[in-house]
Amino acid sequence: MVRTVQGFVMVDAWASALNNAGVQASERTDNIVRTKVFWRGREAYPYVSGQAWRYWWRMALATHKGWELSPIHREAKIAYTAADPLTYPDDDIFGYMRAPKTTRGAGGKKSGQQTVTRASVLKNSPLVSVGPHRPTEDFGTFSRLEGDPVPYEHEFYSTVLKGIFSIDLDNAGVFKQVPTAGSQNLPDNFEVPAEFASRCKAEDGAFVLDRAIRLTRVRDTLGVLPHLSGGAMSARHLTRVAPSLVVLGVFATGSHLLSHLAAVDERGDATFNTEALVQVLNDYSNERLTKVYVGRETGFMEHIKDALNTLAEEHSDSVVVTTVKGAVDGLCQDLDDVF
Repeated sequence: MVRTVQGFVMVDAWASALNNAGVQASERTDNIVRTKVFWRGREAYPYVSGQAWRYWWRMALATHKGWELSPIHREAKIAYTAADPLTYPDDDIFGYMRAPKTTRGAGGKKSGQQTVTRASVLKNSPLVSVGPHRPTEDFGTFSRLEGDPVPYEHEFYSTVLKGIFSIDLDNAGVFKQVPTAGSQNLPDNFEVPAEFASRCKAEDGAFVLDRAIRLTRVRDTLGVLPHLSGGAMSARHLTRVAPSLVVLGVFATGSHLLSHLAAVDERGDATFNTEALVQVLNDYSNERLTKVYVGRETGFMEHIKDALNTLAEEHSDSVVVTTVKGAVDGLCQDLDDVF
């Protein structure tokens, strides 16, 4: 049976410049920094790249959960991690591709390490503005020097960002040697190191870590959601990038069911679509393996408070409405029953 943690988040990006596109070659001056946006028709949507979100996540795991991150190796124009998912939990959860440069010796024979890859257990979208929003241009000067000040410009925006993520419970801590992209996790000649002899076993053609280690890694990954921090220009646009609203649950499907929970109201402001969540609860009741936790921080989208309370009352057997941290802690506890 497929078991997948599915998550939906909303981030209150008030006066923010979280992920910048840098200086564009076509700009009128060299001192304009643009934020990342994409265009849909004539409308601009600010966004944070999935890579940036993953970076915040990985750093939070190192800071708050004490994860020792996999070291980076560099060869000319390529770089890769240690590709050791037993020793380094981020290699397990975030995946990797180690494709070192090969050399040819006598007779044209190739030499070098075998290429190994691992599909990420944690998958996430970019964080995208719920509604269209054109960033504001801000003008500033560097004036702590003699003579004329040096002008510069940058952009920022005030919007609510939405995103989705999933965690593949079946493959967390499970390492395969199937010679296909993403599934050749370990080299063909891999032997379990002595320090993992009692915590890793061969099972169904794969190496499987002890359940307690796997469960801890998944719980850690979820547990740092309220502690995410980062983003560009934090000195001038300090933004809380941890979610202000989350929806979390475990489902027996890899197809993401929570992708349409954000909406725009008649004023153009971001809001939460409780009807869409009710539809998911009704249509996919057989695939739901845990309760669905809806966490909202007080002060964020106060206008949906009554609708969420009604949702919890009418679906008390399947929905818990709480805070963001309460939602994370609740699902982490439920994982013991489905992992």
